[in-house]
Amino acid sequence: MAGQMKPRHSLLRAATAVLFLVADLTAWASGPHTNPLNFDPTVRDAYVHFYNLDFPGAVSRFERVHAQHPGDPQATALLLNAEIFNELYRLDLLDTTFYANDGFLTGRHATQEDPKARDRIFALADEAVTEAGWRVGKNSNDVDALFARGWARSLQCAYIAMVERGFGAGFRLATKAKDDETRVLELDPDYVDAKLVAGVYEYVVGALPWPFKLLIGFAGITSSKSRGLEMLYDDGNRGIITSVEARTVIALFLRREGRYKEAIQVVRSLKTQYPHDYLFCLEEANLRKDAGEGMGAVDAYRQILVENAKPNYFFQARLELTYFGLGDGLRGQRHYGEAAQAYEQAAGANNVGAELKIRSLLAAGECRDLNGERQKAMADYQAAIAAGPGTSRADIARKHLQSPYRGN
Repeated sequence: MAGQMKPRHSLLRAATAVLFLVADLTAWASGPHTNPLNFDPTVRDAYVHFYNLDFPGAVSRFERVHAQHPGDPQATALLLNAEIFNELYRLDLLDTTFYANDGFLTGRHATQEDPKARDRIFALADEAVTEAGWRVGKNSNDVDALFARGWARSLQCAYIAMVERGFGAGFRLATKAKDDETRVLELDPDYVDAKLVAGVYEYVVGALPWPFKLLIGFAGITSSKSRGLEMLYDDGNRGIITSVEARTVIALFLRREGRYKEAIQVVRSLKTQYPHDYLFCLEEANLRKDAGEGMGAVDAYRQILVENAKPNYFFQARLELTYFGLGDGLRGQRHYGEAAQAYEQAAGANNVGAELKIRSLLAAGECRDLNGERQKAMADYQAAIAAGPGTSRADIARKHLQSPYRGN
């Protein structure tokens, strides 16, 4: 009898395996869709390094993926993403305080662009767009190629806007990127990662002042902030490779709208997922400052310095960003002497970005003036002018040299 039952047991096991396989396939089909390359073990490992801000480690792994998948625009876009964020981090341009107000758009800023890094980034962007274009030419409904092309264009747009201040060229690239990702979502509504670019475009254009909206509206460009946030929230909840980016952007947009408590909750979800990501820790402190938590925010900045003292807690933390935030927090509590010291520590940090150095020195000088330390204030203003003579903040420093800053 046992010998007769064995084939039945084997058949039952086989049938069960088939049922589980069907269930898995059904779950995959009903969930978000993405390029299979995004599940590659090396890609997933690279993203662990990426979100712990070990950008060199991420770049080396994405280079391996790129070499193993020649002609694949997604492999090229993955490497492009890591290269761009590596450069933005070097330039201290990943601190959201820089973008939380419209001064980023209107002022003259100092950024020390690395020509070699720029050439590498632009070459990868061109490569991804060319590779994707070849595939789209053969199959106009190739969602993986369309996504990669739109993503590559959006990344190049971010670099042009943030580093080169080329907003006209950036907007043209952003529009092309949005068109690609919108097409992806038309073909496959569950290709959720495409909602990052499409959602950001919807929100940013929807947030433009009415005269600009009216102007671009004649060209058929209409967008909605609420629709953009809805897309970003869906990506944040279900995205495969852009979930973290979507939530980061949501926090920035909520911050611009003064919805600090909501933004803090979003950032805390990111901190829980990546507790050793220095920028997420910094962003929580920034938001607590903007939310008016006073010395609670100051304590949060100081806690980052404590954590950084632990061996290998953060990978290559840019502490100048923490000192600048600490200065802002102390200044808000009218501890002007301590605030000036924090700003000066930010300005004196090794490899501090040019823009942050000038911001820090100007703020330090203003705090020295408010603290009755005129000679030290003048030294800070002079240092700010020397660091960026053609910037908007240098113009402000020159005015303060003529008459002490009084808080207005």
